[in-house]
Amino acid sequence: MLESLIAHTLPQDHERATLVGRAWIAGNPAGPAVVALRGEDLVDLSALAATMSELLDRQDVAAAVQSALAKAPLIGRLQDVLANTLKQQVPYLLPPCDLQAVKAAGVTFADSLIERVIEEQIRGDASRAEAVRAEIAAALGGEISRIKPGSPEAMRLRETLMKRGAWSQYLEVGIGPDAEVFTKCQPMASVGTGMGVGIHADSTWNNPEPEVVLALDSRGQIVGATLGNDVNLRDVEGRSALLLGRAKDNNASSAIGPFIRLFDAHFTLDDLRKAEVSLTIAGQDNFRLEAASHLSKISRDPLELAAQTFGSSHQYPDGAMLYTGTMFAPIQDRDAPGMGFTHKPGDVVTIRSPKLGALINRVDFCDRLPPWKFGTVALMRNLAQRGLLR
Repeated sequence: MLESLIAHTLPQDHERATLVGRAWIAGNPAGPAVVALRGEDLVDLSALAATMSELLDRQDVAAAVQSALAKAPLIGRLQDVLANTLKQQVPYLLPPCDLQAVKAAGVTFADSLIERVIEEQIRGDASRAEAVRAEIAAALGGEISRIKPGSPEAMRLRETLMKRGAWSQYLEVGIGPDAEVFTKCQPMASVGTGMGVGIHADSTWNNPEPEVVLALDSRGQIVGATLGNDVNLRDVEGRSALLLGRAKDNNASSAIGPFIRLFDAHFTLDDLRKAEVSLTIAGQDNFRLEAASHLSKISRDPLELAAQTFGSSHQYPDGAMLYTGTMFAPIQDRDAPGMGFTHKPGDVVTIRSPKLGALINRVDFCDRLPPWKFGTVALMRNLAQRGLLR
């Protein structure tokens, strides 16, 4: 199944897109390289930048990449590299980020806000979710979906809900002035398309979170975007928001890719704001779930999320990858009525957007997937051995 899907990785208009990423390539020693798409081929941009962080910090990065494409050494045909990725044979694709901090914004869509309030109220007990969902949606859903966070109208609603005793920490970040921005994982810990994505073996209620991911340079400017899966353990976070790290940051629980599409004449922030993102989950038990939503429904504009991540009180000198928040949480019953959705090992998750391509991963337990061993020290040592540090 994964083999047939991987052929549809690229954006629909890929022939005019500036797409950059990373791949593990042959050498002495072999190692990661910044790459770009040239027609149907993947080419090596190591002469332009040793790391993706360095590349994205260039002024007018899209123009620099386009100028370098003609002379960039060939790595191989993209479809061959994608096929290698499934088998981890050199050369294979990596997640398109390296030294950047991996941050995530939460509860930025009304639907996901309601799901978070549900988790909080039922303390991770999936059997109560359907009943509580109906109650909360009836009381809050329509009103919250049209309110701009931090506005006077939002503050009036906040005061009303507090008087009713209906306030929630998730409502605070959903309609209050301050966005929820947390660390999803460490730099270098994400997985890319075609790789396994992880759920914790102790979790019995979990789901993918399909999101647009912003690529930010060291100044906090959005220079491009890609797709992400912010895998979440609903039962763990539902027990306590203080368990967010355990719910979110596990081996292979952050998937990003397939490529970063840089802003240029053919793809702008306004194009991104109109992005449609679809989710397909296909299980070995013949379960299938399909859903779609639009970034236009987000409660906080991408520029606001970037501004609340970077600023005079918080800097990221290597840039950041910023998940913008999940558009929806799958709630379709899988095993029993009223129990909703949870992953099973072997699920194939496809997150797709016409202008960003498709991020495709197979689900397994975190402890069954390859452990993360190649960190920042290993990267610096590898680049030095290959003569790429300058």
